[in-house]
Amino acid sequence: MIRFFVLAAAAALALLTSCSGEPTVQKYFVEKSESPDFIAVDLSPSFIKTDSLNISEDQKKAINSVKSINVLVFNPKQKNAGEFNTETTKVKGILKTDHYDELIKINHDGFGASINTKGEGEHIEEFVLYAQSPETGFGVVRVTGNDMTPSNVMTIAEVLQKANLDTKQLEPLKQLLKEKQQHRIEHKAEFAN
Repeated sequence: MIRFFVLAAAAALALLTSCSGEPTVQKYFVEKSESPDFIAVDLSPSFIKTDSLNISEDQKKAINSVKSINVLVFNPKQKNAGEFNTETTKVKGILKTDHYDELIKINHDGFGASINTKGEGEHIEEFVLYAQSPETGFGVVRVTGNDMTPSNVMTIAEVLQKANLDTKQLEPLKQLLKEKQQHRIEHKAEFAN
């Protein structure tokens, strides 16, 4: 009986400590998916169409290690320029405090991007691609998987460049781009008058 209580107390303690109030990428996605300034899309691994490609066994293994792909895009508007800075600072902070390791970082002419991984050594649970530019906004792509490796992450990125993608799953992003293009046309027309 005492053993049962000790096990129950240990389980309760583990549950309480795992549900800390610290920000995480997953919590950020959930919180921001309801905001009108963000577009959130959840993609299944079937989004990556490799049927017509001649891919190696290593590439197949890398693609099969993917469980889910979540995309979150912030659409900058004139009225929310301050929010852009606030949100990019939040995301960068979360990536630093949520136990991610930076694999690659790029900064060039106002454009920034990074690939961050979470997991132990050759057993990566997830990787996050973050890209931002003040003109176009920023996006966070979170890929979760089973025993992904750093090499798998790079292989997946390589295959994505070659693969046919199931674009039906990207309709919300297409709509955002269409609205952005329409806004630019209207904005140019205002200045022309």
